[in-house]
Amino acid sequence: MKITLHFAISTLSLFAISCNSMSNDHSQLQTNETLVDKCANFQTVKLFEFLRDSSNKGILFGHQDDLAYGVNWQSESGRSDIKEVCGQYPAVFGWDIGGIGQDQNLDGLNFDDIIAWIQEAHRMGGIITISMHLDNPLTGNDTWDNTPAVDKILPGKSHHKEYLSTLRLVADFLGKLKDKQDQYIPVIFRPYHEHNHTWSWWGKSSCSKDTFIALWKMTIDFLRKDCHLHHLLYAISPQDPENIDQYLNRYPGDDYVDILGLDSYSLWNQNSVSQLAKILSDLSVLAKDRGKVAALTEAGIENVTIPDWWTNYLLHALRNKEYPNNMAWALIWRNESKNHHFGPYQEHSSQKDFLKFFQDPITLFLSDIENF
Repeated sequence: MKITLHFAISTLSLFAISCNSMSNDHSQLQTNETLVDKCANFQTVKLFEFLRDSSNKGILFGHQDDLAYGVNWQSESGRSDIKEVCGQYPAVFGWDIGGIGQDQNLDGLNFDDIIAWIQEAHRMGGIITISMHLDNPLTGNDTWDNTPAVDKILPGKSHHKEYLSTLRLVADFLGKLKDKQDQYIPVIFRPYHEHNHTWSWWGKSSCSKDTFIALWKMTIDFLRKDCHLHHLLYAISPQDPENIDQYLNRYPGDDYVDILGLDSYSLWNQNSVSQLAKILSDLSVLAKDRGKVAALTEAGIENVTIPDWWTNYLLHALRNKEYPNNMAWALIWRNESKNHHFGPYQEHSSQKDFLKFFQDPITLFLSDIENF
């Protein structure tokens, strides 16, 4: 039988110390000694504590763009490929704000619609995570243009003010994420993901370690201090590092990271299962030692071409006797079409195996979360 989880409040959450904000507004009180944002709002502290505590009981399942579209459908109320396969929505809902400042994001979703879907997922009790495939700020081309740009957008550099305008658009979007009671919806914000790879303009071939760290810190400081956003948890997510030393190679420091995430698209054979299980196990230890939460922030293989991939690959990596771990969630990438999908859909060859994955006590879906 699956367990039921509740968001809980621990004694470390509540303090009555005024924060020193840029606006000298002392109405915002310090709420915690744990997070990047010491003035994080009540629900955001609560979310962090829930993720930390629930990771000892099971792994929340997530899916990118789940409510927006799936294989052979688009923008149909109540639909979800995951729900149509197993009867439940995912527990974690991923979104992306690449293309911010335009009407639609990089995947063709209207930004107002994304806000509505986030509000719907939150109302149902789901957890929200947001990534951002921002265009190259130097060339104006897409994220995958890895022309070096970071050293041009740091403070005092030629494109700094222009880039802050983009971050202001990001802040404006995040600031619109409120529920019907006008309360901010807690968000796990995951900028500059897979920074240890070379495909992006913030990747390791396009900027030095020091400039990447400066970019990360500048972004978080801008959102937290200049824009006064206090409903964000900050997640970092390199892709498929071989060990913890590689994982920490461009790490900006514990003061700037809440979630130790990891992206993986390597699960094509049993060797890779053991390798992923080992790094996730090591990451769990690192997170516990540093007071963080660990998560598999992106995963999948395109089109899920291995029928038993869910149980004998992903689940085997997540629940491994040799290398135990405490991932808070595992998020699968989006289902765009039959030619580009990472989750199951009705009549897919892996559908039966996904049901076994769903029925395993360690996997947690929306029905396993109450009272968010």
